[in-house]
Amino acid sequence: MIPTVLVLGGGPDGEREVSIKSSTAIAAGLNASGRYKANLQIIDKVMPVHLRGMAGDLIIPYLHGPYGEGGPLQDVLEQDGRPYFGTGPRGSRLAMDKLASKAAAFELGIPTAPVAVLNVADDGCPLPLPVVIKPVHEGSTLGLHVCMSRAEYAAALGEIRAERAKGSTRVYMVECKIGGANRARELTVGLLDNQALPVIEISPKDGLYDYEAKYNRNDTTYLVDPSGVSDTIKKKISKATARIAKALGLRHISRADFMLDGDGVAWFLEINTTPGFTDHSLVPKAAAHAGLAMPELCVKLAEMTLRDGKGGKGAGAGESAAAAAAAAAASSASSAAAVAAAQDTGDVEQGEG
Repeated sequence: MIPTVLVLGGGPDGEREVSIKSSTAIAAGLNASGRYKANLQIIDKVMPVHLRGMAGDLIIPYLHGPYGEGGPLQDVLEQDGRPYFGTGPRGSRLAMDKLASKAAAFELGIPTAPVAVLNVADDGCPLPLPVVIKPVHEGSTLGLHVCMSRAEYAAALGEIRAERAKGSTRVYMVECKIGGANRARELTVGLLDNQALPVIEISPKDGLYDYEAKYNRNDTTYLVDPSGVSDTIKKKISKATARIAKALGLRHISRADFMLDGDGVAWFLEINTTPGFTDHSLVPKAAAHAGLAMPELCVKLAEMTLRDGKGGKGAGAGESAAAAAAAAAASSASSAAAVAAAQDTGDVEQGEG
């Protein structure tokens, strides 16, 4: 009998519908290969006892967002005991935390933009404009604000304060916009089993690669192995992606995003342990360009899972200084979340000076 793969999709987070599309595509690819049988289960959150009742010799979880790719689901998968695809709990938590991954990049000497945790009690921007505001623990385009002026920053701050008033506990970060007032080029690199896939350049029509441009509009151009980017830059960001993934303890698959400024410097933005996986998504596009069609790509996911087993509580950290910096940044972000919550209840003491 051919092995059964339990493919998980859905989840409780903002990219649930995208996760359903990704997991459905993986299940279809496995079935089309003839080498595996997929058992697709669309879930919200799952308890260990419920997971154990779902048939499968191995598990490919493909949930997008803090629960599914940020550690909580990986903790459940560790308890289940079956081989599962992807990064373990610790690496998942670090990669989901944009401050932690930027700290790892900084320790490795990889350019990354100045950043500050957003404090909603402050009206002024903590960094020179223009800036980008985005959640610390969310998918790359959810809650994104590009602020070119004081008025735009004030408007974004007003929206975030309104979220907070409705009970949101999201922690936001403020990051200097690469290129300043000029448009920078967005590049992404996927890693498959520690091997870099071809670089892709993302060119949204209006210059902003937000959630709408990523998922709902059809006017974004994707150039695989773009001729307008030098081989030197491609090699540099591919190597940087591999080093960051190693430092954070990632495995099997990941995708890192960079912005290329007018001086030819590639600035690291973030790294994703569960990149989109439909036949239109970036990692499958790059894999297809490298000669790996969707069914074979899905078989590769299953083979890596069977080879490596569970993710491990401490999987990773090949470059300890970067991993330590990432862990410290993650702790700092958690503290910021606690402070944000305390601000709402008036429990924060304000010191002098």
